[in-house]
Amino acid sequence: MAELSGDLWQYNLAKVVIVDVSDDYRYMQSPMPGGFYPVLKEAWFPRHRLSHKLVTESLVQGYLYDWHEMGDTDEESWYVGVVAAELAAALPASA
Repeated sequence: MAELSGDLWQYNLAKVVIVDVSDDYRYMQSPMPGGFYPVLKEAWFPRHRLSHKLVTESLVQGYLYDWHEMGDTDEESWYVGVVAAELAAALPASA
């Protein structure tokens, strides 16, 4: 009889760390690596089409999607940068 070893959920789910990158816009700074920002939320998402889902979903109320960064290995977290909606609305529109 076949026997499964290990936790199969690890292959189907990815840890997503949502970080606040609003200060990059407030102070016009270059982006830093994901681990350098304040964490707003951590969640687990299905890996299937994750990059598409991150762009289209509202991950944290009052924040807008800015970028995402995938971990180098399957065990590493994905980082998603979000910007405060009121700050984004106050920024001048680019030409």
